[in-house]
Order: sequence, then C-alpha cells, then structure tokens
Amino acid sequence: GKCQTELKCCGLLNSGLRIRHSIHNGVLKTSLLSSHNICSRAERKWIKPAGFDTGVKTYNSLTKQKEPLVLAQERIATWYSCGPTVYDHAHLGHACSYVRFDILQRILSRIFEINVIHVMVITDIDDKIIQRSLEQNISPTVLARMHEEEFKRDMQALRVLPPAVYMRVTDNIPQIVAFIKRIIGNGHAYVTSQGNVYFDTQSIGNRYGKLVNLGGIVGELGAQDKRDPRDFALWKASKPHEPHWESPWGQGRPGWHIECSTIASSVFGSQLDIHSGGIDLAFPHHENEIAQSEAYHQCEQWGNYFLHSGHLHLKGSVEKMSKSLKNYVTIKDFLKSYTANEFRLFCLLTRYRSAIDYSDASMNEARSTLSTISAFCHNAQAYMQGHLQCQPTEEGILWERLSATQSSVRKALADDFDTPKTVDAIMSLIHHGNCQLQPATKVDGQRSAAVFGAMLSYVREIMGEVHDSSGVLNNVVEELVHFRSKVRKFALSVEDQAPQDPHTGSEIQKRHPEPDRVPLLKDCDALRNNLAPLGVHIKDRGTNSTWEITRRGETRKD
Repeated sequence: GKCQTELKCCGLLNSGLRIRHSIHNGVLKTSLLSSHNICSRAERKWIKPAGFDTGVKTYNSLTKQKEPLVLAQERIATWYSCGPTVYDHAHLGHACSYVRFDILQRILSRIFEINVIHVMVITDIDDKIIQRSLEQNISPTVLARMHEEEFKRDMQALRVLPPAVYMRVTDNIPQIVAFIKRIIGNGHAYVTSQGNVYFDTQSIGNRYGKLVNLGGIVGELGAQDKRDPRDFALWKASKPHEPHWESPWGQGRPGWHIECSTIASSVFGSQLDIHSGGIDLAFPHHENEIAQSEAYHQCEQWGNYFLHSGHLHLKGSVEKMSKSLKNYVTIKDFLKSYTANEFRLFCLLTRYRSAIDYSDASMNEARSTLSTISAFCHNAQAYMQGHLQCQPTEEGILWERLSATQSSVRKALADDFDTPKTVDAIMSLIHHGNCQLQPATKVDGQRSAAVFGAMLSYVREIMGEVHDSSGVLNNVVEELVHFRSKVRKFALSVEDQAPQDPHTGSEIQKRHPEPDRVPLLKDCDALRNNLAPLGVHIKDRGTNSTWEITRRGETRKD
C-alpha cells in the first residue's frame, strides 16, 4: 500500500521547502519539494550548440520550448536512450515510447538525411532484478538474459529499428568504477564509512536542477550516511546474497544513474546531441545523469537536447500504464489482436511528447486509416499496371496536390516532428487520388500513370513503414492471382468465330460461358471468397483482377 503525508519542516519553513514522506511497498522515502525556484537561471542557461543546423525545431526539455536542432557534426546525430530494466515482460507503455522515438529517428534519417548513431543501455543489474530472481529462485543473470532477449524480440515484432549497439551494465563495470573515481577526484562525490559512494549535489551549487528547475530529489530516508537528502548513490555497498563486484571502496554494485552517464560517455565522449526517454525518466534519472556527466567531464553542457515522450494511458484513466499499477498489456498479448503497423499508426496520430489514450476505439481509428492507405497503394499500382480501368484523370490537379503535400509534410515534420499534421496531409492527398481512381467499364482518352506513380512513391516514402507487408507473401499472392486470372479469362472467353442467326445472317451475342467452363468460374469465385477472411482481397474487374492484403479477418469495402 501507499500512504503520504506532507509536513512543513521548521528548519526549512522560511526557505519555501517542504519535506514529503511516503511509504511505497514498505520502503520509506522522502522528497524535498520546492514551492518556488531556488536556483539561479543564469547558472542553468542552455547553450545553443555550434555546428550543423538541420532545419528542424524540436522541443527541448532543458529549455521547455522548441529549439533549432543543431548537431556537432554535419548530418550526424549522436543519440543515447535509456533501455529497459530487464526483470519482467515489456508492456505497451514501454512500446509506445520506443516506437515513437523510432519514428523520430526514421524521420531524421529518411526525410532530413541525418545519420543517426543510436546507443541503448540494457539495465541488467538492479534492485528489481535481484528481488525477482529471489522470488523465482534463479540467478539474476539468467533472469536478465531471458527478459533481454524477449525485449529484443518484442522490438523486432513492433518493427523498431535496433540501435547501432546495445550495451549491458554488467559488461561495463570497470568503466563505471573508473567513471566514479574521476568524479571523486574532481571533488563531486564522497565515500562513506559503510562503503557507499554518493554524488555531492552541494558541490555543483545551483547547477543542479537543469531539467526539473527545482531543488527536489527523492531519496531513501533510511540512508543515514548521506550528507544531503538530494545526494544519490553512484556505488552501493554489497548486501548478503546480492551480486557484487570489486572496487576501491569495497565490494558492491553500481547505482542506477551512473550506468547511463558512463556508457554514453564511453561511446560519444563529452558531448551528446540527443538524449531520449519517457517523461517519467526526466526526474530523477536524467537530472542525475546530467549532474554526474558534467561533473566527470568538467563541462558546462553535456547533453544538448533532451527529448521526452508522453505516457500511454488506458482510456478513462489518469494513471499511466505501468507494472506497479497492474494495468498493463504485454506486447505479446497486444499483437494477438492488432498488428505492429496498426500500433505504429496509432502512435503517429498523436504528437510524440503528448500523453496518448489507448482503447479499442483509438486502435480501430488507426486500423481504418491504415486500411485506407493500403487500399490506395494497391489501387494506384493496379492502375499503373493497366489492371484498373478509369476515366481520364485531371492530371494537372494531382501534380499540384502532390507538390503542395510534399511542402506541407516537410514543414510539419520540421516543426517538432508533427506526425498528426503529416498524416492529415497524406490522407488528403489520398482522398484526391481516390476521387480519380473510380473504375469504369469503358475508357476513352489517355491514361495518367506517371502522376499516380509519383503519388504512390511519395506515400510509400512517408508512410511506407506502416502500410507494407511481407515481400515474400506479396510475391506468392501475385502469382496466385495471376494464375487465377488466366483461368478466369479462359473460362469467360468465346470462340473466335461467333455463330450466325440462320434467318438474318447476323452474329449472335454470346451471353454465357461454355457450359464445360462454368465449374472453372465457380472455383475462381470460391478461391476469391475463401481468401478474403484470410486477409487477401481479390477484386474482379472484367477479365482482369486486382488484389490487396489486409489484416486477417478485416472486411474490405469495394
């Protein structure tokens, strides 16, 4: 259970600070809260980087406003993200953050031609991992490896591009120890008689609080060897039956925050372009990362941009989806009902830093939008191949629409990756394309395949990550439909020389197929009807046929 009381501490009454005591899962914690900004903004001022201006503006949690995205190296973005703590199954709340940042990285690379170098840490030693391993009577290492591999499979199933490298905490213990030693040497950490090492927040003065802009920190009240309630652990002295490593301060293991600073610095050095994570990680995790990294590198600004994604909520709930609240849906269970592409489009329909409501209704909206995109792509391709006959199109209008869409989409994505506005622009383009892709039995005039080819290529470029399906499956269906079309065309064909009426000498119009070919037509119809529930929809247009793949069981409006 959880209980909270807020007490005004007499020693801090005049400073505008309050101490909050809370008990959560049996652990007594305290928070030092501020009712006003106790730190000098001058010492926290964000320094605009010098370098390559991408033309993109992104919301920076360090400044609480949109800033030009300027990279240290031309067309290269160094990007660090906090990965999972692998003690349990990943859930949809985690997936939402990873998919959203995957979308941002794809936008930077595909639209703005930025080479994103992404590093992600795997936290494979932690209080939760140790506790869960004791409950299940297996080693922490085995537990962590099991869930690490499950996490990677989940990300692959959600079509999230893997980082350039995953880095485990336990593979970097010597580097973490060296990182802590240097912070101590720089005068920003201290060793206690109990063998713990804490970061000394007083040593950096008003520089603490770059992200949260207040002096509050959460710490365990029971940690009596700390100088200041805001100080946080860099190294924890070992306890009985816990994994431990040797260090100059005795046996122990790393604190939570130090792993990210060490690993990011080992790859990217003293400057990082972009750091990302869920909004719940901004404080205390990212705040403490900044403090210890700048103390280690002795620099004014370690990370230039901090990007945070909003929480995923169950519809009607103010609480985020989380394991502690037991209101989560595992990724594996989710993918039994919906596809990865449907979830990706669900994420695209809101701004990445906004909270997002998850429900069947919101997922059905994403499914419907995806279906419209997929149908247009298949129809445009069928038109180009000559399988779909339409009346002459207003080609000039479509070229103008395409050009306007390209301009508005780039502008939207350059404005803090505005994916909802981008989807609206693409859907408007598709609507105008569909208006001119109406099937006709008799066609006069010139076809306009080129403009539909350009529209198709552009929609695939922007939305390709959400509408495509397996290339192998596409090829199999293509061959199947092609064979069926040949059989059907044969069954519908008539003799080269039609019979004549003996009285008038005129040709008799043949209205029905040859009797011995009727079973072939019935089999063709049966195949079409049987494939539809499996997600393969065949449309017969005269003697030609078009097809598309949808989610299995989904109905299609012709």
